[in-house]
Amino acid sequence: MTPFRYDRADSVASACASAREPTAKFIAGGTNLLDLMKLQIETPTLLVDIGRLSLAEIEETAEGGLRIGARVTNSAVAADMRVRRRYPVLSQAILAGASTQLRNKATTGGNLLQRTRCPYFYDTTKPCNKRIPGSGCPALGGLNRMNAVIGVSEDCIAAHGSDMAVAMAALDARVETIAANGATRTIPIDALYRPPGTTPHIETVLAPGELIQSVTLPPPPPGRQLYRKVRDRASFAFALVSVAVVVACEDDRVSAARVVFGGISYKPWRSPEAEAVLIGAAATRASFDAAGRAALAHARGYGHNDFKVPLARRALRAALADATGAV
Repeated sequence: MTPFRYDRADSVASACASAREPTAKFIAGGTNLLDLMKLQIETPTLLVDIGRLSLAEIEETAEGGLRIGARVTNSAVAADMRVRRRYPVLSQAILAGASTQLRNKATTGGNLLQRTRCPYFYDTTKPCNKRIPGSGCPALGGLNRMNAVIGVSEDCIAAHGSDMAVAMAALDARVETIAANGATRTIPIDALYRPPGTTPHIETVLAPGELIQSVTLPPPPPGRQLYRKVRDRASFAFALVSVAVVVACEDDRVSAARVVFGGISYKPWRSPEAEAVLIGAAATRASFDAAGRAALAHARGYGHNDFKVPLARRALRAALADATGAV
């Protein structure tokens, strides 16, 4: 492991000030960062420990939603009765991810910022534009079974690995941050992630030293919420494809719909195309199939991951059928 300095922050201001240098990293649970440091993929010169900061509460908002502190563990979010009753898709998504031990340690802020599990990113003997900008993307013609099929570029087809973020995108979550100069901002979760383009190593819109303080959920949307994950084994596996849906029906027609996929893009991939097909349509499998075709119309496989395109369509159809009771 490369030598590094360690700073245990006692305030948000001191944490942001310490982390302003480009090679500094915040650490809370460390479930992803420490693994990457051991592999020499992440080589921070400074770790800023935010474990003492008062960011570990789940609070009601004046608007009727919830504010989840950045240090709240995944297990605590999934078990919170307000989340389970009002935002069940979030609880379902978290419980579908990782293992109990990891969920007990992993935090809300860290989960959003976890890095891809693309095998070439993890293999330091191979080129990777995320690790070494300009070195190339061997996944394009290599082993790309777990990689993305939509929204990516010829410089990177890595997929984002979070389950939690997919559900949060379906709930229109907002990420609240603070910068080293004390400035705060609220970022819609869909705008947090940068498309890979020609700079896939720049993954979010966060500036150096900018700290996620919390994630805010608006009041629960109408309708039924459901998370569906397709993976190689029943636990401790990343999604081949996942989908979070929020759907409401009136007189057997869809009156409101939100559709977000996981495992197929560089971020949780919301599909306004699928939503447009669904709203006003009869709650039937034919309509759900049409929504799937619209959602994946611009998707492209790269060989080993070609199967993800039809799989995502089928996963959406199954999730919508379960959510609406369609036969």
